[in-house]
Amino acid sequence: MTMNTFETLKQQFIAPAAEFSPIPFWFWNDELTREELIRQIHEFHSKGVDGFVIHPRMGLSRQIPYLSDTYMDLVEAAVEEAARLGMSVILYDEGMYPSGSACGLVVKHNPDYASRGLQLQEIPCEKGIVSFPIQLSSEETLVSVQAVKKRSEREVEEIRPITLVPEQNVISFTLPDEGEWSILVFVDTPSGGTIRGVHEGQDDGEPDAPLAADLLNPDAVQTFISLTHDRYYARLNRYFGTTIFAMFTDEPDLLGRSHKKDLKPWTRSFMNDLQADGMQEKDLAALWFEVGDATERTRNVYENAVRNRMSRTYYKPLSDWCEAHGIGLTGHPAASDDIGLLEHFHIPGQDVVWRYIAPEADKGITGVHSTMGKCSSDAARHRGRRRNLNESFGVCGSEGGWTLTADNMKWYLDWLFVRGVNLISPHAFYYSIRGARRDERPPDVGPNNIWWSEYNQISSYIKRMSWLMTDSKNGAEVAVLAGAAYLPWRIVRPLYERQVEFNYLEESLLNNSCRCTDGMLEIADYRYKAIVIEDGHRLEPSSWQWLERFAEQGGYIVELSGDGSARTLNIGQARIGKVEKISELLLSRLGSEVALEPAASTIRISRVTKDGIHFYVVVNEGEEPYEGAIRTRHGGQTEIWNPWTGECGQANGEQAAEGQNIVIRIERRECLILAVDPQASFNGSNTESTAREIRTITDLSEDWQVIDGPWTGERSELTSWTGWSGMEHYSGTVTYVKEVELEEDTLATEYKLDLGDAHELVRLEVNDQVIGTRMWKPYVFELEQVLKAGVNRLRISVTNSLANRYDGKSLPSGLIGPVRLLALQERET
Repeated sequence: MTMNTFETLKQQFIAPAAEFSPIPFWFWNDELTREELIRQIHEFHSKGVDGFVIHPRMGLSRQIPYLSDTYMDLVEAAVEEAARLGMSVILYDEGMYPSGSACGLVVKHNPDYASRGLQLQEIPCEKGIVSFPIQLSSEETLVSVQAVKKRSEREVEEIRPITLVPEQNVISFTLPDEGEWSILVFVDTPSGGTIRGVHEGQDDGEPDAPLAADLLNPDAVQTFISLTHDRYYARLNRYFGTTIFAMFTDEPDLLGRSHKKDLKPWTRSFMNDLQADGMQEKDLAALWFEVGDATERTRNVYENAVRNRMSRTYYKPLSDWCEAHGIGLTGHPAASDDIGLLEHFHIPGQDVVWRYIAPEADKGITGVHSTMGKCSSDAARHRGRRRNLNESFGVCGSEGGWTLTADNMKWYLDWLFVRGVNLISPHAFYYSIRGARRDERPPDVGPNNIWWSEYNQISSYIKRMSWLMTDSKNGAEVAVLAGAAYLPWRIVRPLYERQVEFNYLEESLLNNSCRCTDGMLEIADYRYKAIVIEDGHRLEPSSWQWLERFAEQGGYIVELSGDGSARTLNIGQARIGKVEKISELLLSRLGSEVALEPAASTIRISRVTKDGIHFYVVVNEGEEPYEGAIRTRHGGQTEIWNPWTGECGQANGEQAAEGQNIVIRIERRECLILAVDPQASFNGSNTESTAREIRTITDLSEDWQVIDGPWTGERSELTSWTGWSGMEHYSGTVTYVKEVELEEDTLATEYKLDLGDAHELVRLEVNDQVIGTRMWKPYVFELEQVLKAGVNRLRISVTNSLANRYDGKSLPSGLIGPVRLLALQERET
């Protein structure tokens, strides 16, 4: 490793390549024109947005039918312009979502390709003989008829059900004994499910909503590919593999939306798949009722069979088509922990949506949705995929509508990056927010929102972090065992809180893609010293056999077993009854890669290695700043890189017996990077030489002049402008000015201006000099030699949320304070 490598990486970090750009969903949701599309593409490009996902969306004109020549002419014009500007494009495979139906064209091509489900009809029996006709439509097929004895409304006896065979479409049954009996009729039926279309009248519950296709039917899926993928390729093949680098498939739904109630996903002759996996006709009742010990096993067999068939009939054909045409398959399945279905994705993905994760209520590390960041990144890591994607910010405002803030958007970005996501697809940039279009899964997070003028900062940040998390490897020594549709979250919470890095490892990969050498589990250049298990009873016997070999070679296994009692095979694992003990055990066995002094449960740290340089990505997911020391295992030349500003500077700290201790302060909504070259000597300054004293020069919270906005005049105190006359629902910008006088003998070497509370985008000018923009708290600005003796003029422009205008909110707005001028002076220690 040479200094040149370190400096080369630094320059790549400061000015990363366009390939690391955000690739936003671009809603085509109105009367489109070629001229306006091209204008918007140039607008994106000017803000450092070097790509987009073409997403036909509700509101698209009926004069532009989906996949028509007119539509394709516009797609071609957009792709051609992107190519001219060196931008990238992801094609979206549906109009609108979920994917797989070509906006209803698949079913129009062949009505037999409509989505199907297994329906249960229960007929309670009374004493004596029960007789009734089987009545099916021409589109339905009888799968099974069974008589069962009920224990309760949702339970049936474990005794073998009595299979009944209709004679001339009539079922006759004589009750064999006393008790509550029912006849269960299982019918393969069209689900009636739809997708959300792109034209007026095609939304959920509307008469023209497009019918969903049967994605478990390979012929239906091949028709989908022919109608959609082949259509795009015929028009755009010269751009495939260059400008067009991926096709996006979006949470395909086997039953469709608004389907008949209480169905289970099905397709014709699916019973054959189930029987091949060991499930019998008599087991069907367990899909709806509790049947004793066999219930969980039967449901697992069914769910695995559905997942495996969907992987075979839907995801693999799409993946094969993309690969054959020089692009990658990207997108995401429906569930946050569907890691197994990402097997065929060249760019695995997930989506942050509906505020399922968020800064509040520990949502970032609690619940199944808290796994989605590592779902895509760990699927990519263990399968050798270079990129993984997240469709971010959809309906993520704290109160719905347009309440998403830049503050929250930054939190989401940091949450994703520190977990390894490296391709951000913001949801969404809107072609139009005319009328109801602005309420279609709001808000617009691009050109139609208040931060667009500052978007170069956002896109640069996304590029720097995406660059860092690409072509790098994290330093996890712990693998958390996971299922195809199950990512444990309880057992990893203390790992996050104690900065113990881990990766989710799928059970199928454990059995088929791992090797064990000297007590280390190896897969795709990752080497794990420990394996963590949350629900061992879920594991297959073959997995326990593999784990036993790992333990015999010296590998360390920790299993969470509820009360600590044995429910699984004893192979020498450490069993714990309380999840809080997990980090203590792992740290005592493995040592710490990184540690904080003082400890902080809201700080997340990931060490990634890129070209031999170690990068410690440090993210504050909490609401308070952190100040302390980071002890790292790896030492060497160390700098602190700020991905928001691109600034790189010397670290303060000292070498330790192993590694080094670095002093750090990280604000709320901040991410900092320690860059360590292990081949060069530590170059940090001694932290004991100097310290800084901060003192308040003056409180500036009173007597501001409002010079621009619907209301102007003197404000003796700072309050939310929603309390000012006529401004309850105002969204826009208000400008405040104030003069502050400083004496010559009081001037300090450095000043900061702390604005306290503000909502939400703040621009500061001092003495007619632009200082900068802040979009979240802390609203603290460094004033480097801009203040002078005498009168200084402060000009502060505040732009608030569009939720006040579009959603009728009265969210706190404007400059609220307290505003303080702070002086920083060095003092000897």
